Amino acid sequence: MQTETRVPVDGPIYLQWGPIFAGAFAAAALAFVLHAFAAAIGISVSSTSPTWRDGSWALWVLTGIYLLLVALASYSLGGYVAGRTRLRLTAAPADEVEIRDGAHGIIVWALATLMTGLLALGVAQSLTRLAAPSGDEAGAGTSFGAENIIAYDIDRLFRSERPPQGDLSQARAEAGRILLTAAGHSGVSAEDRTYLIRMVSARTGTAAPDAERRVDAAIAGARDNIGRAHKSSVLIGFMAGASALLGAVAAWFAACAGGRHRDGGVAMSSLWATARTRRAPAG
Repeated sequence: MQTETRVPVDGPIYLQWGPIFAGAFAAAALAFVLHAFAAAIGISVSSTSPTWRDGSWALWVLTGIYLLLVALASYSLGGYVAGRTRLRLTAAPADEVEIRDGAHGIIVWALATLMTGLLALGVAQSLTRLAAPSGDEAGAGTSFGAENIIAYDIDRLFRSERPPQGDLSQARAEAGRILLTAAGHSGVSAEDRTYLIRMVSARTGTAAPDAERRVDAAIAGARDNIGRAHKSSVLIGFMAGASALLGAVAAWFAACAGGRHRDGGVAMSSLWATARTRRAPAG
């Protein structure tokens, strides 16, 4: 007969890091797979396309709901793994066992959140390198921040039938920084607008009236795009925070459920086996 391994309730070790790391890795792996699936179908938080969201409220809300579902699924899995694999306590009251199981779930949630954040940071950096404009190192690095939101407006600003006059990377970066001020309370200053008109006219060879119309259209487009990006970031940020808090609750209760199954409660696998046995024909 196999002897169960138990630890005394008054032992020196409160946390068992093996089950915690196992649950955290399981939660982070599931979250990474689900986020990769979201990127494939176009509802990921990040994308290489600067116009991927197009101001669609339905897509913003769908992305937020998906974040909540990912948090529920991944943190519940991690918490359950930690609670189910943790060693049993001897002579421990039920509330003490539940508190320790829940604490393991919370620590799984914290570690999994950190690991998922590091994975997301690595993916975001790779997407930044992928989407950055071509050019020298300084030009690409300085222009990407602006072009990430208003790339199409800058493209239209410097569009020309003739070959570009000189390297456009620095001019695009400077124009992008000016256009980003369109979302401010005062908007693009008259001095910056005049400077943009001269720059566009010199770089594209267009007449001053045509360059002025291009600049005005680019300012209006940049203001609209930045406003949509701001609304999207606020909604997605709120949903991400809510999903993180919901994930902590899910990890706590899942760890407690895993602990009950560990201590003799009916596990889901036992219920499935019983159901299959009942449905199987007698023979």
